[in-house]
Amino acid sequence: AMSGGVDSSVAAALLKKAGFEVVGIFMKFWKDPSVNSGQEGENRCCSVESEKLARLVAREIGIPFYVLNVEKEFKKKVVDYFLKEYKKGVTPNPCVVCNKEIKFGLLIKKALALGADYVATGHYAKISLGSKFFSARDPLFQGSQPSRSKNLLPRLFKGKDKGKDQSYFLWQLNQKQLSRVLFPVGNYTKIEVRKLARKFNLPTAETPESQEVCFIQDTTNNFLKKYLKTKSGKIVDKSGNILGKHQGLWFYTIGQRKGIGVNQGPYYVVEKDFKKNILVVSKNGKDLERKELVAGKVNWCRGKPKKLSLNAEVKIRYKNRLAKAKILARKKNQVRIIFERPQMAITPGQSIVFYNGQELLGGGVIK
Repeated sequence: AMSGGVDSSVAAALLKKAGFEVVGIFMKFWKDPSVNSGQEGENRCCSVESEKLARLVAREIGIPFYVLNVEKEFKKKVVDYFLKEYKKGVTPNPCVVCNKEIKFGLLIKKALALGADYVATGHYAKISLGSKFFSARDPLFQGSQPSRSKNLLPRLFKGKDKGKDQSYFLWQLNQKQLSRVLFPVGNYTKIEVRKLARKFNLPTAETPESQEVCFIQDTTNNFLKKYLKTKSGKIVDKSGNILGKHQGLWFYTIGQRKGIGVNQGPYYVVEKDFKKNILVVSKNGKDLERKELVAGKVNWCRGKPKKLSLNAEVKIRYKNRLAKAKILARKKNQVRIIFERPQMAITPGQSIVFYNGQELLGGGVIK
């Protein structure tokens, strides 16, 4: 999967060097039709410039290159989901959904139909089978394809680069998908990847990082205002005192501090009451602390544990530090998480991801 970025470019080059028969696929995602055409109106993940760079990389390393148009599927599975969840008052993570539905869902199906054995991406994560990691740095990788025994389950681990690790976004992958995935740059740091790009003479060696949601051109709020109607209501403090008016609860996120529109702050968004259409705010950050949560849509990458009462480290959002917690079984596909220490701004709709050391066990969506 080639995006025109340095990570996927180096992944492709490493695979070719290791003896794989590599085919480059560039996916065209949905872009917002309400934004002016031209560079500023493009989806950052699949702009004209990105496609051009990906083509140049494919030519440089000598592999075939194809463009796959998945605009309709991306709009339905990722963008529509994003808007629907915001309208329900939660804060979704579109990258997690894109990985499950598009990059490791639709693309794997298309690749297998074309006769491919694996889909490789530039994600900073690692897969192991038993005690062996599948990395382009591993001798096992050199000159032949890794053989994966049906008796050993693929396991998902953090990437070597702690600052760039992307395992958090991959918690929805299942055994079937993991058995068909390779992460060639997972055992490298970003600095090492850029060095390799220069060594391989790749035109993407200095491409900048992509951080924001790819289909949003400016701010999330501006994007939401185009597609969701306003519905004004009261903004109150914890004592019920009216402080102002909001324009719709979906425009606010738990823990938000800026752009609330209330004077004499700063205030934090601490609660959204959809029955009464009230936004509750507080000056006291302690009001954002919670000791436990319930998560739904739970997925276990290696299969559900036989006894679900386990201690793990969890992340309630990508940039957060790991927190020690106990995971307890609840009803179907749900778990209850009890933290050792209270967590700040637990946000419904975000992903909570479970780790045992370096291994990603699974995750769920905060309810």
